[in-house]
Amino acid sequence: MGGILVIAEHLRGTLGAQTGEAIGLARDLKARIGGPLVVTVIAGDPARYHADLALEGVDEVLGVAAAEHFDPAVYEEAAFALALELKPRLVLLGHSVNGMGFGPALAVRLGGSLVSDAFGIEADGGRLLALRGGYGNKVLTKLDISAACVTTVMLRGGSAKPPSAGTAPLRLVSLDLQSAAARTAEHKDYVDPPPADVDITKAEFILSVGRGIQDEKNIERFRALAERLGATFGCSRPIADSGWLPKAHQVGLSGKVASNCKLYLALGISGAVQHLHGMKHVETIVAVNTDRNAPIYNVATYGAAIDLFALADALEKEFN
Repeated sequence: MGGILVIAEHLRGTLGAQTGEAIGLARDLKARIGGPLVVTVIAGDPARYHADLALEGVDEVLGVAAAEHFDPAVYEEAAFALALELKPRLVLLGHSVNGMGFGPALAVRLGGSLVSDAFGIEADGGRLLALRGGYGNKVLTKLDISAACVTTVMLRGGSAKPPSAGTAPLRLVSLDLQSAAARTAEHKDYVDPPPADVDITKAEFILSVGRGIQDEKNIERFRALAERLGATFGCSRPIADSGWLPKAHQVGLSGKVASNCKLYLALGISGAVQHLHGMKHVETIVAVNTDRNAPIYNVATYGAAIDLFALADALEKEFN
């Protein structure tokens, strides 16, 4: 057993950013654990992704022909078959909606361990340590994954940098995936979100609002406040679901992850698990909520149980 297998993620002909990041992490790690670095792409035409996956440090790109759209059962079956053949030490994939669709099931079938929402892996002497947050992301947790079994690691977005271009060859692999594909519903089409005027994933400073703003008419006030402060305007899921802001502004599991954010100002957000997924890793989180027991305070760096409209008044006066 040795080496690393990376499962690529793509949507409508474009590779996901976390795939390159996973390859970057694997490249830096493979010299310490030994074995090859192999990247697998499951797609209608795997060859179209070859050049973008043959990055520095990759030894081989494996192409598996299947439907172009993501199917969790197909990805699970293909990754399982390849892992049995290659016997990797680590299987890396993105901690994304798609990754969560098949990653845990893959780990169970492989009989190994699973680390979700990881942001790094260290080789400490003879040990392998997966890095992730603990206690509401207030502490750094190091999980020992040194046991002689395959470990599936789901990598948080923004955790590594993609390598430069390389020259890894492409090998097409034929797998029988018909029975797996038959287990899921038929894919009909993609539904495009409305055009986005923000990119939450690239913002370094985000001001997000939740149900605490009480009324849709207050959206423009807080949007203007975000502009005054030089922040990107974000929101929690209830705001997007109500149609008060486009989905592109939503931070969370079914929205966007604040991958590059350094300062997150949460106004009137309770802190549901879905929302915390998109921002709990941010270095500095300032939460404002009159409910002192709100879950957002479990991850906040600083908190203020004050009226958010009073705070908005003060900030508007200060930054007028």
